[in-house]
Amino acid sequence: MSLLKRWRKPGRSTARKVAGVLALTVAMLPLAGGELAAETIKAEWWHAMRGRLTPIVEEMIANFNAGQDKYEIVGVLKGNYEETAAAMVAAYRVNEHPTLVQTSERAFLTMYNSGAIVPVPELMAREGYDIDWDNFIAPVAGFYLVDGKPAAMPFNSSTPIFWYNADNFEAAGFPDGPAETWQEVEKQLYAIKEQGISECPMSLPNDFVWSLIENYSAIHDQEFGTKANGFGGLDTEFTFNQSPVIVAQLERLQKWMNDGVLHIAGQGLNPEALFISGDCSTITASTAMHAAVESGAQFDWGATFMPHEEGMEPMNSTIGGGALWVLQNKSEEEYEAIAAFLNFVASPETQAWWSEQTGYVPITNAAYDMMKGEGYFEAHPTREIAIVQLNRGTPSDNSRGFRFGNHNQIFAITNEEIQGVWTGQSTPQQALDNSAARGNEVLRQFERLNAGG
Repeated sequence: MSLLKRWRKPGRSTARKVAGVLALTVAMLPLAGGELAAETIKAEWWHAMRGRLTPIVEEMIANFNAGQDKYEIVGVLKGNYEETAAAMVAAYRVNEHPTLVQTSERAFLTMYNSGAIVPVPELMAREGYDIDWDNFIAPVAGFYLVDGKPAAMPFNSSTPIFWYNADNFEAAGFPDGPAETWQEVEKQLYAIKEQGISECPMSLPNDFVWSLIENYSAIHDQEFGTKANGFGGLDTEFTFNQSPVIVAQLERLQKWMNDGVLHIAGQGLNPEALFISGDCSTITASTAMHAAVESGAQFDWGATFMPHEEGMEPMNSTIGGGALWVLQNKSEEEYEAIAAFLNFVASPETQAWWSEQTGYVPITNAAYDMMKGEGYFEAHPTREIAIVQLNRGTPSDNSRGFRFGNHNQIFAITNEEIQGVWTGQSTPQQALDNSAARGNEVLRQFERLNAGG
Protein backbone atom coordinates (compact mmCIF):
# COMPACT_ATOMS: atom_id res chain seq x y z
CA MET A 1 0.00 0.00 0.00
CA SER A 2 1.32 3.46 -0.89
CA LEU A 3 2.51 5.62 1.97
CA LEU A 4 0.30 8.36 0.54
CA LYS A 5 -2.76 6.29 1.34
CA ARG A 6 -2.36 6.11 5.10
CA TRP A 7 -0.44 7.53 7.99
CA ARG A 8 -0.48 6.58 11.67
CA LYS A 9 -0.06 9.68 13.79
CA PRO A 10 3.61 10.78 14.08
CA GLY A 11 4.93 13.09 16.74
CA ARG A 12 4.82 16.86 16.38
CA SER A 13 7.14 18.08 13.62
CA THR A 14 10.20 20.05 14.64
CA ALA A 15 10.39 23.74 13.81
CA ARG A 16 12.60 24.70 10.96
CA LYS A 17 16.03 26.05 11.87
CA VAL A 18 15.45 29.43 10.29
CA ALA A 19 12.14 29.90 12.13
CA GLY A 20 13.78 28.90 15.38
CA VAL A 21 16.59 31.39 14.99
CA LEU A 22 14.17 34.17 14.11
CA ALA A 23 11.88 33.25 16.99
CA LEU A 24 14.86 33.53 19.35
CA THR A 25 15.57 36.96 17.91
CA VAL A 26 11.95 37.93 18.57
CA ALA A 27 12.30 36.85 22.18
CA MET A 28 15.36 39.08 22.57
CA LEU A 29 13.80 42.06 20.77
CA PRO A 30 12.42 43.85 23.85
CA LEU A 31 15.98 44.21 25.13
CA ALA A 32 16.60 46.74 22.38
CA GLY A 33 14.05 49.17 23.86
CA GLY A 34 11.41 51.19 22.03
CA GLU A 35 13.66 53.22 19.74
CA LEU A 36 13.94 50.52 17.06
CA ALA A 37 10.18 50.25 16.63
CA ALA A 38 9.89 54.01 16.30
CA GLU A 39 12.44 54.09 13.50
CA THR A 40 10.96 51.31 11.40
CA ILE A 41 8.64 51.79 8.44
CA LYS A 42 5.26 50.35 9.36
CA ALA A 43 2.74 48.80 6.98
CA GLU A 44 -0.57 47.14 7.87
CA TRP A 45 -1.75 43.75 6.69
CA TRP A 46 -5.40 42.86 7.28
CA HIS A 47 -5.94 39.10 7.29
CA ALA A 48 -8.61 36.48 7.95
CA MET A 49 -6.56 33.77 9.65
CA ARG A 50 -8.72 32.92 12.64
CA GLY A 51 -8.59 30.32 15.40
CA ARG A 52 -5.47 28.18 15.57
CA LEU A 53 -4.10 30.00 12.49
CA THR A 54 -3.93 33.37 14.24
CA PRO A 55 -0.84 32.64 16.38
CA ILE A 56 0.90 31.04 13.39
CA VAL A 57 0.38 34.17 11.29
CA GLU A 58 1.52 36.31 14.20
CA GLU A 59 4.67 34.21 14.47
CA MET A 60 5.33 34.62 10.75
CA ILE A 61 5.01 38.40 11.08
CA ALA A 62 7.22 38.42 14.16
CA ASN A 63 9.85 36.38 12.33
CA PHE A 64 9.93 38.89 9.48
CA ASN A 65 10.05 41.90 11.79
CA ALA A 66 12.87 40.38 13.83
CA GLY A 67 14.89 39.35 10.78
CA GLN A 68 15.64 42.93 9.73
CA ASP A 69 15.51 46.37 11.34
CA LYS A 70 14.01 48.57 8.62
CA TYR A 71 10.37 47.47 8.32
CA GLU A 72 7.57 46.48 10.66
CA ILE A 73 4.51 44.64 9.42
CA VAL A 74 1.46 45.16 11.62
CA GLY A 75 -0.99 42.28 11.27
CA VAL A 76 -4.67 42.89 12.02
CA LEU A 77 -7.22 40.08 12.19
CA LYS A 78 -10.48 41.38 10.69
CA GLY A 79 -12.69 38.30 10.94
CA ASN A 80 -13.54 35.84 8.18
CA TYR A 81 -12.91 36.47 4.49
CA GLU A 82 -16.18 38.31 3.91
CA GLU A 83 -15.76 40.46 7.02
CA THR A 84 -12.19 41.30 6.06
CA ALA A 85 -13.19 42.27 2.53
CA ALA A 86 -16.08 44.40 3.79
CA ALA A 87 -13.82 46.19 6.27
CA MET A 88 -11.28 46.83 3.51
CA VAL A 89 -13.91 48.32 1.17
CA ALA A 90 -15.25 50.62 3.88
CA ALA A 91 -11.74 51.73 4.87
CA TYR A 92 -10.68 52.28 1.25
CA ARG A 93 -13.54 54.70 0.70
CA VAL A 94 -12.18 56.99 3.43
CA ASN A 95 -8.49 56.32 2.64
CA GLU A 96 -7.89 54.43 5.88
CA HIS A 97 -7.18 51.07 4.29
CA PRO A 98 -4.18 48.78 4.86
CA THR A 99 -1.36 48.33 2.39
CA LEU A 100 -1.92 44.56 2.16
CA VAL A 101 -5.15 42.57 2.47
CA GLN A 102 -6.00 38.89 2.33
CA THR A 103 -9.12 37.75 0.46
CA SER A 104 -10.47 34.36 -0.57
CA GLU A 105 -9.72 32.90 -3.97
CA ARG A 106 -13.39 33.42 -4.90
CA ALA A 107 -12.89 37.18 -4.67
CA PHE A 108 -10.27 37.22 -7.45
CA LEU A 109 -12.30 38.93 -10.17
CA THR A 110 -13.88 41.35 -7.70
CA MET A 111 -10.46 42.43 -6.46
CA TYR A 112 -8.83 42.47 -9.88
CA ASN A 113 -11.56 44.66 -11.38
CA SER A 114 -11.85 46.93 -8.36
CA GLY A 115 -9.36 49.54 -9.55
CA ALA A 116 -7.92 49.47 -6.04
CA ILE A 117 -4.98 47.10 -6.43
CA VAL A 118 -1.34 47.24 -7.42
CA PRO A 119 -0.43 43.98 -9.23
CA VAL A 120 2.10 42.12 -7.11
CA PRO A 121 4.59 41.46 -9.99
CA GLU A 122 4.56 45.18 -10.80
CA LEU A 123 5.33 46.08 -7.18
CA MET A 124 8.05 43.45 -6.77
CA ALA A 125 9.82 44.46 -9.99
CA ARG A 126 9.65 48.13 -9.05
CA GLU A 127 11.18 47.40 -5.63
CA GLY A 128 13.98 45.32 -7.13
CA TYR A 129 12.88 41.78 -6.23
CA ASP A 130 13.45 39.13 -8.88
CA ILE A 131 10.64 36.64 -8.32
CA ASP A 132 10.61 33.47 -10.40
CA TRP A 133 6.87 33.26 -11.02
CA ASP A 134 7.37 30.06 -13.03
CA ASN A 135 8.53 28.37 -9.82
CA PHE A 136 5.10 28.72 -8.25
CA ILE A 137 3.15 25.44 -8.21
CA ALA A 138 1.06 25.64 -11.38
CA PRO A 139 -2.44 24.78 -10.05
CA VAL A 140 -1.95 27.34 -7.27
CA ALA A 141 -0.47 30.22 -9.24
CA GLY A 142 -2.65 29.48 -12.26
CA PHE A 143 -5.72 30.56 -10.38
CA TYR A 144 -4.34 34.10 -10.01
CA LEU A 145 -2.54 34.46 -13.36
CA VAL A 146 -3.07 37.44 -15.63
CA ASP A 147 -0.79 37.61 -18.68
CA GLY A 148 1.36 34.85 -17.24
CA LYS A 149 1.94 36.43 -13.83
CA PRO A 150 -0.17 36.31 -10.65
CA ALA A 151 -1.97 39.58 -9.91
CA ALA A 152 -1.94 38.64 -6.22
CA MET A 153 0.50 36.64 -4.12
CA PRO A 154 -0.91 33.14 -3.48
CA PHE A 155 -0.82 32.59 0.27
CA ASN A 156 -2.92 29.98 2.05
CA SER A 157 -3.77 27.39 -0.57
CA SER A 158 -5.50 24.08 0.06
CA THR A 159 -7.54 21.42 -1.69
CA PRO A 160 -9.99 18.83 -0.34
CA ILE A 161 -8.81 15.33 0.50
CA PHE A 162 -10.65 12.29 1.85
CA TRP A 163 -10.20 11.79 5.61
CA TYR A 164 -11.11 8.49 7.24
CA ASN A 165 -11.18 6.62 10.54
CA ALA A 166 -8.80 3.74 9.88
CA ASP A 167 -10.08 1.81 12.91
CA ASN A 168 -13.62 1.83 11.52
CA PHE A 169 -12.53 0.77 8.05
CA GLU A 170 -10.45 -2.08 9.45
CA ALA A 171 -13.33 -3.24 11.64
CA ALA A 172 -15.59 -3.27 8.58
CA GLY A 173 -13.11 -5.47 6.68
CA PHE A 174 -11.28 -2.76 4.75
CA PRO A 175 -7.77 -2.67 6.26
CA ASP A 176 -6.40 -0.71 3.29
CA GLY A 177 -8.81 2.16 3.89
CA PRO A 178 -11.13 3.81 1.37
CA ALA A 179 -11.31 2.56 -2.21
CA GLU A 180 -10.37 4.77 -5.14
CA THR A 181 -13.82 5.04 -6.76
CA TRP A 182 -17.09 6.51 -5.53
CA GLN A 183 -18.84 3.23 -6.36
CA GLU A 184 -16.57 1.19 -4.07
CA VAL A 185 -16.50 3.87 -1.37
CA GLU A 186 -20.31 3.71 -1.31
CA LYS A 187 -20.16 -0.02 -0.57
CA GLN A 188 -17.69 0.62 2.24
CA LEU A 189 -19.78 3.38 3.85
CA TYR A 190 -22.93 1.25 3.78
CA ALA A 191 -20.98 -1.67 5.28
CA ILE A 192 -19.76 0.54 8.14
CA LYS A 193 -23.36 1.49 8.93
CA GLU A 194 -24.95 -1.92 8.40
CA GLN A 195 -22.35 -3.62 10.61
CA GLY A 196 -23.08 -1.16 13.40
CA ILE A 197 -19.53 0.19 13.44
CA SER A 198 -20.68 3.80 13.14
CA GLU A 199 -24.08 5.47 12.87
CA CYS A 200 -22.37 8.26 10.89
CA PRO A 201 -20.28 6.85 8.05
CA MET A 202 -19.76 10.32 6.53
CA SER A 203 -20.08 13.89 7.81
CA LEU A 204 -21.23 16.54 5.33
CA PRO A 205 -18.73 19.45 5.41
CA ASN A 206 -20.00 23.01 5.57
CA ASP A 207 -18.18 23.75 2.31
CA PHE A 208 -19.62 20.73 0.50
CA VAL A 209 -20.22 22.84 -2.63
CA TRP A 210 -16.44 23.31 -2.86
CA SER A 211 -15.33 19.75 -2.12
CA LEU A 212 -18.20 17.62 -3.45
CA ILE A 213 -19.53 19.69 -6.36
CA GLU A 214 -16.90 22.14 -7.68
CA ASN A 215 -13.86 19.92 -7.10
CA TYR A 216 -15.85 16.91 -8.21
CA SER A 217 -16.49 18.64 -11.56
CA ALA A 218 -12.81 19.56 -11.96
CA ILE A 219 -11.53 16.09 -11.10
CA HIS A 220 -13.93 14.59 -13.67
CA ASP A 221 -13.18 17.21 -16.34
CA GLN A 222 -16.77 18.47 -16.40
CA GLU A 223 -17.56 21.96 -17.66
CA PHE A 224 -18.81 24.12 -14.81
CA GLY A 225 -19.21 27.24 -16.93
CA THR A 226 -18.50 28.45 -20.44
CA LYS A 227 -15.41 30.46 -21.42
CA ALA A 228 -13.08 28.00 -19.61
CA ASN A 229 -14.96 28.38 -16.32
CA GLY A 230 -14.76 32.16 -16.60
CA PHE A 231 -11.07 32.45 -17.44
CA GLY A 232 -11.98 33.37 -21.01
CA GLY A 233 -14.20 36.35 -20.32
CA LEU A 234 -16.85 38.01 -18.19
CA ASP A 235 -19.60 36.74 -20.51
CA THR A 236 -19.29 33.24 -19.03
CA GLU A 237 -22.43 31.27 -18.18
CA PHE A 238 -22.94 28.36 -15.79
CA THR A 239 -23.50 24.96 -17.37
CA PHE A 240 -22.90 22.58 -14.44
CA ASN A 241 -26.62 21.77 -14.33
CA GLN A 242 -26.32 20.29 -17.82
CA SER A 243 -23.70 17.69 -16.84
CA PRO A 244 -25.25 14.24 -16.23
CA VAL A 245 -22.15 13.37 -14.20
CA ILE A 246 -22.58 16.29 -11.78
CA VAL A 247 -26.34 15.70 -11.50
CA ALA A 248 -25.66 12.03 -10.69
CA GLN A 249 -23.19 13.06 -7.99
CA LEU A 250 -25.83 15.14 -6.24
CA GLU A 251 -28.36 12.33 -6.63
CA ARG A 252 -25.89 9.99 -4.94
CA LEU A 253 -25.39 12.38 -2.06
CA GLN A 254 -29.16 12.72 -1.68
CA LYS A 255 -29.49 8.91 -1.52
CA TRP A 256 -26.78 8.72 1.11
CA MET A 257 -28.52 11.44 3.11
CA ASN A 258 -31.88 9.64 2.92
CA ASP A 259 -30.27 6.33 3.93
CA GLY A 260 -28.51 7.80 6.94
CA VAL A 261 -25.04 7.30 5.47
CA LEU A 262 -24.32 11.02 5.00
CA HIS A 263 -25.05 13.22 8.03
CA ILE A 264 -25.53 16.95 8.50
CA ALA A 265 -23.81 18.10 11.67
CA GLY A 266 -26.82 19.99 12.97
CA GLN A 267 -27.31 23.27 14.77
CA GLY A 268 -24.21 24.46 16.58
CA LEU A 269 -22.13 21.41 15.66
CA ASN A 270 -18.96 21.38 13.57
CA PRO A 271 -18.75 18.71 10.82
CA GLU A 272 -14.97 18.47 11.12
CA ALA A 273 -15.29 18.06 14.89
CA LEU A 274 -17.64 15.12 14.35
CA PHE A 275 -14.87 13.36 12.45
CA ILE A 276 -12.12 14.31 14.88
CA SER A 277 -14.20 13.10 17.84
CA GLY A 278 -14.67 9.72 16.15
CA ASP A 279 -18.45 10.12 15.79
CA CYS A 280 -18.25 10.07 11.96
CA SER A 281 -16.04 7.76 9.93
CA THR A 282 -15.17 10.01 6.98
CA ILE A 283 -15.27 13.58 5.74
CA THR A 284 -14.06 15.48 2.69
CA ALA A 285 -12.14 18.47 4.02
CA SER A 286 -9.20 20.73 3.35
CA THR A 287 -5.68 19.47 3.85
CA ALA A 288 -5.40 22.43 6.23
CA MET A 289 -7.33 20.31 8.76
CA HIS A 290 -4.12 18.40 9.50
CA ALA A 291 -3.17 20.27 12.64
CA ALA A 292 -6.62 19.82 14.18
CA VAL A 293 -6.71 16.10 13.34
CA GLU A 294 -3.17 15.48 14.53
CA SER A 295 -3.81 17.13 17.88
CA GLY A 296 -7.39 16.02 18.45
CA ALA A 297 -8.06 12.56 17.01
CA GLN A 298 -7.75 9.73 19.54
CA PHE A 299 -8.03 6.96 16.97
CA ASP A 300 -5.98 5.59 14.10
CA TRP A 301 -6.78 7.83 11.15
CA GLY A 302 -5.69 8.33 7.58
CA ALA A 303 -6.29 10.44 4.49
CA THR A 304 -6.25 9.74 0.79
CA PHE A 305 -7.14 11.24 -2.57
CA MET A 306 -10.68 12.30 -3.42
CA PRO A 307 -12.57 9.37 -4.98
CA HIS A 308 -13.34 9.33 -8.70
CA GLU A 309 -15.94 7.64 -10.87
CA GLU A 310 -15.34 4.17 -12.26
CA GLY A 311 -14.01 4.30 -15.81
CA MET A 312 -12.96 7.94 -15.59
CA GLU A 313 -9.33 9.08 -15.29
CA PRO A 314 -9.13 11.62 -12.46
CA MET A 315 -7.80 15.10 -13.22
CA ASN A 316 -6.33 17.63 -10.80
CA SER A 317 -8.39 19.11 -8.00
CA THR A 318 -8.61 22.89 -7.53
CA ILE A 319 -7.57 25.19 -4.74
CA GLY A 320 -9.33 26.99 -1.96
CA GLY A 321 -7.88 29.50 0.45
CA GLY A 322 -6.72 33.03 -0.13
CA ALA A 323 -4.22 35.43 -1.62
CA LEU A 324 -2.51 38.68 -0.64
CA TRP A 325 -3.42 41.87 -2.53
CA VAL A 326 -1.50 45.15 -2.48
CA LEU A 327 -3.75 48.21 -2.37
CA GLN A 328 -3.29 51.58 -3.99
CA ASN A 329 -2.85 55.04 -2.46
CA LYS A 330 -0.15 54.18 0.07
CA SER A 331 3.28 55.70 0.58
CA GLU A 332 6.40 54.52 -1.23
CA GLU A 333 7.88 53.53 2.14
CA GLU A 334 4.93 51.29 2.91
CA TYR A 335 5.26 49.66 -0.50
CA GLU A 336 8.94 49.01 0.24
CA ALA A 337 7.95 47.27 3.47
CA ILE A 338 5.24 45.16 1.84
CA ALA A 339 7.51 44.11 -1.03
CA ALA A 340 10.15 42.96 1.45
CA PHE A 341 7.50 41.06 3.39
CA LEU A 342 6.07 39.37 0.29
CA ASN A 343 9.59 38.34 -0.72
CA PHE A 344 9.95 36.80 2.75
CA VAL A 345 6.58 35.04 2.48
CA ALA A 346 7.51 33.52 -0.89
CA SER A 347 10.91 32.26 0.24
CA PRO A 348 11.34 28.47 0.35
CA GLU A 349 12.19 28.55 4.06
CA THR A 350 9.06 30.48 5.01
CA GLN A 351 6.82 28.46 2.71
CA ALA A 352 8.11 25.16 4.06
CA TRP A 353 7.64 26.36 7.64
CA TRP A 354 4.14 27.70 6.88
CA SER A 355 3.09 24.44 5.23
CA GLU A 356 4.38 22.33 8.11
CA GLN A 357 2.66 24.51 10.71
CA THR A 358 -0.72 24.81 8.99
CA GLY A 359 -1.26 21.97 6.52
CA TYR A 360 -1.63 24.40 3.60
CA VAL A 361 0.37 23.45 0.52
CA PRO A 362 3.69 25.22 -0.18
CA ILE A 363 3.14 27.66 -3.04
CA THR A 364 6.50 27.14 -4.76
CA ASN A 365 8.27 24.10 -6.17
CA ALA A 366 11.41 25.24 -4.37
CA ALA A 367 9.67 24.92 -1.00
CA TYR A 368 8.16 21.58 -1.97
CA ASP A 369 11.57 20.27 -3.07
CA MET A 370 13.11 21.51 0.18
CA MET A 371 10.52 19.62 2.22
CA LYS A 372 11.01 16.47 0.17
CA GLY A 373 14.80 16.74 0.44
CA GLU A 374 14.58 16.93 4.22
CA GLY A 375 12.36 13.83 4.36
CA TYR A 376 9.33 15.69 5.66
CA PHE A 377 6.81 13.80 3.53
CA GLU A 378 8.32 10.44 4.44
CA ALA A 379 7.37 11.18 8.03
CA HIS A 380 4.10 12.93 7.10
CA PRO A 381 2.86 11.26 3.90
CA THR A 382 -0.71 12.59 4.09
CA ARG A 383 0.69 16.13 3.88
CA GLU A 384 1.79 15.37 0.31
CA ILE A 385 -1.59 14.12 -0.92
CA ALA A 386 -2.87 17.62 -1.70
CA ILE A 387 0.22 18.54 -3.71
CA VAL A 388 0.13 15.33 -5.74
CA GLN A 389 -3.60 15.68 -6.32
CA LEU A 390 -3.27 19.30 -7.45
CA ASN A 391 -0.53 18.33 -9.90
CA ARG A 392 -2.30 15.25 -11.27
CA GLY A 393 -2.55 15.25 -15.07
CA THR A 394 -2.51 18.32 -17.31
CA PRO A 395 -5.10 20.92 -16.25
CA SER A 396 -7.87 21.44 -18.80
CA ASP A 397 -10.26 24.35 -19.22
CA ASN A 398 -12.59 22.42 -16.93
CA SER A 399 -10.07 21.64 -14.18
CA ARG A 400 -7.93 24.79 -14.11
CA GLY A 401 -10.20 26.40 -11.57
CA PHE A 402 -13.01 28.93 -11.46
CA ARG A 403 -12.97 32.63 -12.23
CA PHE A 404 -16.46 34.00 -11.78
CA GLY A 405 -17.55 37.48 -10.76
CA ASN A 406 -19.05 37.76 -7.28
CA HIS A 407 -18.21 34.12 -6.76
CA ASN A 408 -18.81 34.31 -3.01
CA GLN A 409 -22.42 35.34 -3.64
CA ILE A 410 -22.87 32.56 -6.19
CA PHE A 411 -21.38 30.02 -3.78
CA ALA A 412 -23.96 31.03 -1.17
CA ILE A 413 -26.75 30.69 -3.74
CA THR A 414 -25.66 27.16 -4.71
CA ASN A 415 -25.37 26.18 -1.06
CA GLU A 416 -28.88 27.48 -0.40
CA GLU A 417 -30.42 25.69 -3.37
CA ILE A 418 -28.79 22.34 -2.51
CA GLN A 419 -30.03 22.63 1.06
CA GLY A 420 -33.44 22.14 -0.52
CA VAL A 421 -32.30 18.72 -1.72
CA TRP A 422 -31.41 17.66 1.82
CA THR A 423 -34.84 18.73 3.08
CA GLY A 424 -36.74 17.13 0.20
CA GLN A 425 -37.97 20.42 -1.24
CA SER A 426 -36.05 20.09 -4.52
CA THR A 427 -34.73 17.35 -6.74
CA PRO A 428 -31.01 17.44 -7.52
CA GLN A 429 -31.77 18.59 -11.08
CA GLN A 430 -34.08 21.36 -9.86
CA ALA A 431 -31.51 22.57 -7.33
CA LEU A 432 -28.74 22.71 -9.92
CA ASP A 433 -31.03 24.38 -12.48
CA ASN A 434 -32.02 27.03 -9.95
CA SER A 435 -28.40 27.53 -8.89
CA ALA A 436 -27.28 28.03 -12.49
CA ALA A 437 -30.15 30.41 -13.31
CA ARG A 438 -29.66 32.57 -10.22
CA GLY A 439 -25.88 32.41 -10.62
CA ASN A 440 -26.13 33.59 -14.22
CA GLU A 441 -28.11 36.63 -13.07
CA VAL A 442 -25.25 37.51 -10.74
CA LEU A 443 -22.74 37.01 -13.56
CA ARG A 444 -24.66 39.37 -15.84
CA GLN A 445 -24.77 42.02 -13.12
CA PHE A 446 -21.02 41.69 -12.64
CA GLU A 447 -20.43 41.81 -16.40
CA ARG A 448 -22.46 45.04 -16.78
CA LEU A 449 -20.65 46.63 -13.86
CA ASN A 450 -17.21 45.72 -15.17
CA ALA A 451 -17.74 45.98 -18.93
CA GLY A 452 -14.61 47.31 -20.56
CA GLY A 453 -12.64 46.96 -17.33
